[in-house]
Amino acid sequence: MSQPIDLFYWPTPNGWKVSVALEEMGLPYTTHLIDIGAGDQFAPDFLKIAPNNRMPAIIDPEGPDGASVSVFESGAILQYLAQKTGAFGGETARDKIAVTQWLMWQMGGLGPMAGQAHHFLKYAPAMDPPHDLPYAKDRYRAEVGRLYGVLDRQLACHEFVAGDFYSIADMSIWGWASLWEGQQQTLEDKPHMKRWLDTVSARPGVIAGRALHAEKRGDFRKDKAAQAQLFSKR
Repeated sequence: MSQPIDLFYWPTPNGWKVSVALEEMGLPYTTHLIDIGAGDQFAPDFLKIAPNNRMPAIIDPEGPDGASVSVFESGAILQYLAQKTGAFGGETARDKIAVTQWLMWQMGGLGPMAGQAHHFLKYAPAMDPPHDLPYAKDRYRAEVGRLYGVLDRQLACHEFVAGDFYSIADMSIWGWASLWEGQQQTLEDKPHMKRWLDTVSARPGVIAGRALHAEKRGDFRKDKAAQAQLFSKR
């Protein structure tokens, strides 16, 4: 039996990418919670694995050539796991290109923009003192809406994001897209995105990955100490 992968994790959209992938790929893993509200991401031992002080990260004791390897950045982890297992990365050269470009779309576009939308719509107004910034709220709400329009048009032509096959691109996008309500979006004009969300959300691997330590997921708007850690300039 394979040695379990060490998963450094907290239940967030970025954390879900990797927990979902591990479940979908049937890889054994051991979870190490990185409480981002308590500042665990700044611990020296964690920084040796993830120097950008962000989770998720993994250590695979059975890495290339049988030697242990650590990987940080959720997109890089997804690519590594797809290469390791030969699953969910696309079968043909063209499929792999499609998966990579939509994975990069999430990493460079949807993730950062949705993250900023959550910050300015939910957290900044609840800070002490409050930072209720109409321009920032409108800017990121609109950009997330534009990106979901791109996604909806792609899904009008394909069952899944990179084509007619489920891939790590879907895993990377699903977590952020599943939180569309908190980003003050609507699905009324995005039927293809809604269909895709329903399909992906019903997958057993997605359900299991999303459920991993779901009880730890809290509302940081009510926790000033957690805000200090989350929005630290360190």
